[in-house]
Amino acid sequence: MGLFEFFGKSLGAKARSAVDSINKMNIGVRDLRATVAGKSVTLEGQADNVEAKGRAVQEFNKLVVTENTINRIQVGAAPAAKTAAPGQAVPAAGEQIHVVVSGDTLSALAKKYYGKASLYKKIFEANRGILNNPDLIKVGQKLRIPK
Repeated sequence: MGLFEFFGKSLGAKARSAVDSINKMNIGVRDLRATVAGKSVTLEGQADNVEAKGRAVQEFNKLVVTENTINRIQVGAAPAAKTAAPGQAVPAAGEQIHVVVSGDTLSALAKKYYGKASLYKKIFEANRGILNNPDLIKVGQKLRIPK
């Protein structure tokens, strides 16, 4: 997304566009969201590590000029829910949950979490209850990522 696309937009619209772009980057930050108060923006979400947290803010600041960007992104896995909605995954011990975003594939997730795209079958098998085809995942699905 180029800087020219931001001309004429409100700070809130710019922040939403930037968050959407960053969420698609797969940099290790999940559920990134921005809250605007005056000319300040607060970023919240979950980061895999401190580097991902810092990169998210850095990318945001490249796209949006604010008087103050407050970084409230938490490092570490989000607490798992005790129960899940029908058709959603519940993590077992040693697993984490990934919420599918536009552009995700099982191969890309395997590359992100395991370092090898060819391990996509591991994710597919762990999610057989909600997936019938490894090529058909949907935005918003919560997938179990086994260790």
